[in-house]
This record gives sequence, structure tokens and C-alpha cells, in this order.
Amino acid sequence: MWLKFGVALSGELTSIDEVVRGKTNLACLYCGGGLTAKKGSVKEHHFAHTGETCKPVSQRIKTKAFPALPLYNNFNIELKGDELEQLKVLWKEYGVQKRSIPKDLVNFRWQLKGLLESEGDRSYQFTNLGKIPVGALPLALFNRVQEPLLLDELMKLERSVDVAEAAGLSCLDERLADLQIYRAQLRRILVNSLYFLEVKAEGHCFYKIGVTTRLIEERIAEVQRDVRAHYSDVVVNLLGLWEHRGNVELYFKHRYKAFNYRIGKLTEYFAFPNVKAVLNDLYGMEAKVLSDVEVEAISGVR
Repeated sequence: MWLKFGVALSGELTSIDEVVRGKTNLACLYCGGGLTAKKGSVKEHHFAHTGETCKPVSQRIKTKAFPALPLYNNFNIELKGDELEQLKVLWKEYGVQKRSIPKDLVNFRWQLKGLLESEGDRSYQFTNLGKIPVGALPLALFNRVQEPLLLDELMKLERSVDVAEAAGLSCLDERLADLQIYRAQLRRILVNSLYFLEVKAEGHCFYKIGVTTRLIEERIAEVQRDVRAHYSDVVVNLLGLWEHRGNVELYFKHRYKAFNYRIGKLTEYFAFPNVKAVLNDLYGMEAKVLSDVEVEAISGVR
């Protein structure tokens, strides 16, 4: 994990996605040092200290302990490579067929992580959490699993700050920085709307998933411009727009990655043999109603 946010002179947090690469006018939340945006083609885009990396950031990079949204951009649930492959095989052989999994095929770690649950003395089945690494959980159920985890992590960080403040601990500033970074990430997914577009071009029909905080008409115009660099006679239709559902975009890409349709360097397009099933999945989601805690996260009030 890497440092993904810097703080501007105004006090606003800025994401690595919002800056060009090179030296910035942003500062590290943990030490106040200057930051340089690293945006190459090998490592994940991140901020690095322009000078020497401070101890709090160095420690978090080593331990992968930067605050992160649960089940947002990593769906492996900390499974090792071989464990994940074994789980995928198990899903194909038993989960897809809705067959019970024999006890002797079950990895004990999967049970501890809550990926499988017992349905008797000698058989198991996948839990909703266990279906996420294999992309088998419908979007509506994904929301029900992820949303409580998002708020639980927020409360954990807030309690950590309260304890440090009450006890006068020297780590208070670090814990405050962790909380700020987490709240910034949470705010980003809550203010974004998820959209699903149909794109028709030269006899081809494909689809795009994405998020935006702007008017959807502006985003559609951009998509038309991007696709016209590869096709002519491009028509884009809006098939769905879901407010405050920025949390779903990356899981959708994970769930439907087998249908990814690359157009040059454009990667957020898909070609589906049965788009009705995908639309049913999307429209199966409940309308997002913000809780008081989420409203506070958006407004920056605690």
C-alpha cells in the first residue's frame, strides 16, 4: 500500500488521481513534508516524500497499514495466490452447481475468514463473503456485506483518535491523519454516482461502467469523444444511474472481468452476450439512502 493523499495549503485533501506527476504543492499529513506524485507505468500511482520519507509513512508502507476502504479495490480477502486458486476451483466444482462441499476439501483458514460455513457435520457452503473473491456475489448482496464494514472501520478509527486524545498519547497526530485519509476515501465513493452506458458504433454494441460527480450529460459527451477516436457514428445511451454508489464500480469490474472489452487504451468497456442479466444485477440494488454518519462524512463534520 502507498500514500494516496496529500494536504493542500487550504487544508483540503487531494488524491493522487487529481494531480499530474512530479513535485507538488501538497504536504504529507503525517509530517508536513513536501510530496512528489509518482505516476509511472510499473508501480501503483502514489505520493512519495520529496525529501526523506517520514517514519509514520515508512512504517505504513512496510506493514501495508494505510487506512483503506474494506472490499473496495481488493477482493481477495487476504488470500494467498494458491489459496485463491483453490477457492476458485471449489466454486466451479461445487458453488456453481449448488452442491455441498465435502469437509476434507475445506481449508481451515477459509472458515476462520468466514468464507465458508458449515451446513452439517461433514459439509460446507459458500457464505456471501466467500462469493466475493470469485465474483459470484450479486451487487445488491455485495452492498449489504460491504456497507457495514465501511462504517465499522470509520468508527474504529474515530475511537482510536478519542482514546489517543483522552490519554494524551504522542500518536494522536498520526491517528488523526489516518482518520482524515479514511474519511476522504469514504467521501469519494459516497459523492459519486455509478452509471451504466450502452455504446453503439459501426455495428458493434458494448457497454461502459463508471462513476462521476458531474452531470451525466457531460460524461456521456466525453465517452462519445473517446470512442470516436476508434469508431465513427457513435451513439451512447444511458441505461442506469445510481446516486452514492461509487463503492460498486470496482467490484462490478471484478465480477464481470471475463467480459472486458478493450478499445485501444480504454479499459472500462464490456461486451455482454446477455446484458439483461447484468441490468437485473444492477437494478437489483436498493436506492442508496445516506445515514447520518455518511452525511457527516460527506460534509467533513464529525
